[in-house]
Amino acid sequence: MNHSKISLADVLTILASLGFSYMCFLGTNFYTLGNVTISITVALIISLLLFSTVFTAKLLKRTSVNFKTRFIAEMVLLFVFTVLFVLFTYGPFAHYFTVTANKSEIVSKIQTRIIQAENMFPAYESYVENRKNLYNSKLNTVVSAKGINPSEYKKYDFVEGTPDATQLNKKMLNISANLFPTNYSDLETKKGIKEVATNWLLDAKKTTVSWKPIGITNVVLDIETNSNFWLSTLVEISKIREKGEQTEEFSYTLTFDDIKQYFTTVEKPSVTTLLLAFLMWVLMILSWFVAGRDKNKSGGIIKLLFGRSQTTINEL
Repeated sequence: MNHSKISLADVLTILASLGFSYMCFLGTNFYTLGNVTISITVALIISLLLFSTVFTAKLLKRTSVNFKTRFIAEMVLLFVFTVLFVLFTYGPFAHYFTVTANKSEIVSKIQTRIIQAENMFPAYESYVENRKNLYNSKLNTVVSAKGINPSEYKKYDFVEGTPDATQLNKKMLNISANLFPTNYSDLETKKGIKEVATNWLLDAKKTTVSWKPIGITNVVLDIETNSNFWLSTLVEISKIREKGEQTEEFSYTLTFDDIKQYFTTVEKPSVTTLLLAFLMWVLMILSWFVAGRDKNKSGGIIKLLFGRSQTTINEL
C-alpha cells in the first residue's frame, strides 16, 4: 500500500510539537524576564528533540530491515521522547501557566506602578505652581519694601531705573522657563520626558490590560527603572534657584512591590496543565501510533525478541 509522505497524523504531530514549544518559549520568557534570545533557543531545542525522537520512532516502526534492532531502537526513542516531554512539561511548559494563573495580581500591581508614575508629573507641576506663587509673592513684598529694605531689593537682582513690574514679569518668565525646560516638555518634538513618559506609560497600560505575554516582562523590568529616572530628572530640574530664592527641591515617593517573583518562582503544575500536556503528548505521538508496521514482521516481534515460533503466536 502506498503511503502519503505527510499524513494528517504527521501534521497534528508537527502542530502539537510547535504548540508545545511555543508554550515553553513563553514560560522561559517569563522565567528569564524577557530574554527572547534564550527563550527562542530553548523552544527550538525542545521542538527539535521532541519531533525528531517521535518521528524517527515512526520511521523505525515502518521498517522491514533489521527488524529486531530497529524495534528496540524504536522503543528506546519513545521512552526518551516521553521522558523529555515530562521534563519539559514540569519545566517551561508548566511555568507559563503558573505565571498566567497570577495574572490578576500581576496586572493590579503593575497598574499601581503606572498610576504612581503618571501622578508624578501633575505632582511636579503642582510643585512648580506653588513655588512660582511663593516666589511671586516674595518679589511683590520686596518691591513694596524697597524703600525700607533696599539691600533685599538688590539681593533679588532688582535694579533702579527699570520699571519694577517689567522686572517682576521677567523674573516670573525666567522661573517658569527654568522649571519647565524643553527637556521636561516639548510639544513640537515630543521628546520631553513628560511626552516620552506619557507615551511609554500608555503602551505599558495597553500591554498590561491586554496581557501580552512577551511584552509584559519588559513592562515589569522597565517601569521601576523608568520611574526612578523620570523622578531623578525632575528633582535635578527643581534644584535650579532664582536670584534670592530659597525653597525645597521636588520630592515624590515611589513604592515598588516585588513583581518579579511572580515570574521567577517555579511551582508544581496544576491538574489542568497536566491534562493539557497529556493531550499534546497524545497528538505528538499520533503519527507513530497510526503508522503501519510491516505485515511480514508485525507478527514476529515476540518471536524475534523472545524466540517463540510464529506458529505458537498464531495459535494464541
